[in-house]
Amino acid sequence: MIRNTLIILSLLALSACETVKGAGRDLQSAGAAIEAEASTTP
Repeated sequence: MIRNTLIILSLLALSACETVKGAGRDLQSAGAAIEAEASTTP
């Protein structure tokens, strides 16, 4: 029972890390797009 719980918690932790990593990439690309637009606007 404890082993199954540890496995489930490990999988949840790994999926959370991937979600945060993906969100960080999205925010970074959005920031780059805004920066590029701001630099081209007079």
